[in-house]
Amino acid sequence: QVQLVESGGGLVQPGGSLRLSCAASGIIGNYAMGWYRQAPGKQRELVATISSGGNTNYAESVKGRFTLSRDNAKNRVHLQMNSLKPEDTAVYYCHAYVPGPGYWGRGTQVTVSP
Repeated sequence: QVQLVESGGGLVQPGGSLRLSCAASGIIGNYAMGWYRQAPGKQRELVATISSGGNTNYAESVKGRFTLSRDNAKNRVHLQMNSLKPEDTAVYYCHAYVPGPGYWGRGTQVTVSP
């Protein structure tokens, strides 16, 4: 079983940056990982994924602004978020694509506001 704990959220002004981290209790090097977000009243949406080999994919809305990386030695993934916009406000969730339903963290709140 893998437990995921997100950190790094907070309140930031538009144009600012945040770095989210996801710490896994187990070994995640063999699994793809992803970040999702859910804004109030909206469905959870995919933000970015990273394969076990480090290949990344991003939602169109965050391309060029967000960068996803992984440190398999430390069982962590990081989401660097730059040029943040108010529409990026959401709870951000880390996900491990383990066969089956996978694993989810509890989320970290990101609020982008003047």
